[in-house]
Amino acid sequence: VFQTTDEAALSKALTEDMVSYYVGYDPTADSLHLGNLVLILTMKRLQMAGHKPYALVGGATGLIGDPSFKDSERSLQTKDTVTKWSGKIRSQLERFLDFENGENKAEMTNNYNWFENLTFIDFLRDVGKHFTVNYMISKDSVKSRMESGISYTEFAYQIMQGYDFYELNQLHNVTLQLGGSDQWGNITAGVDLIRKKTGDEVYAFTMPLILDSNGNKFGKSEGNALWLDKNKTSSYELYQYLINSDDNLVESYLKVFTFLIPEEIMDI
Repeated sequence: VFQTTDEAALSKALTEDMVSYYVGYDPTADSLHLGNLVLILTMKRLQMAGHKPYALVGGATGLIGDPSFKDSERSLQTKDTVTKWSGKIRSQLERFLDFENGENKAEMTNNYNWFENLTFIDFLRDVGKHFTVNYMISKDSVKSRMESGISYTEFAYQIMQGYDFYELNQLHNVTLQLGGSDQWGNITAGVDLIRKKTGDEVYAFTMPLILDSNGNKFGKSEGNALWLDKNKTSSYELYQYLINSDDNLVESYLKVFTFLIPEEIMDI
């Protein structure tokens, strides 16, 4: 865990009861990648511990694009493309999460469902009024783009993600959001929105970004993606990449990508 909103309260909640939690995946490509696998396996660990996962596909936010730590504006995709990619993401998540069994079976949802009929005026009145511009530009994801320029479209992304958390909280009593550490600003926007609109406290934590030997994160726009689709990255390529990892990375990779217990990892 890299960051958390309230470690003591979150630990207590996870120990005492079943917590409903979510991770959002924007369909900005036709496959998830090794960087996404960090959060998928974290979702799996929590499900194994008895908590209920909601996998959110960003059918709406995928049409906008997250500016977090990107040097330039994303290319916008068509609705048809985003819809097709959303289906592929679901099929990949189903390989890891249990969508069939038990009280805590995983649920799939799509934020296009609540954004589709939300008017711009309603969005500004009911959501936008809870965010000051000062608050929004203080986020690292926005700050890094202030010099090179950021469109209003991408600037508003953090409010959309914050609204996702609010909707899931109202619809399914989701009280925890997970994400990569580069998502911290977007995630806390949701925590703050729920507090302002309902008075309730919800939780969030992030995982450290997994970096390659050059210190770069795994990602689509970084050009070094290792895809979870074997037609895009073969099993051989993935194996070769991991077996050739720098020795200094092996301990952290074992902690994140395997279900070995800490003692076994330290023995290795």
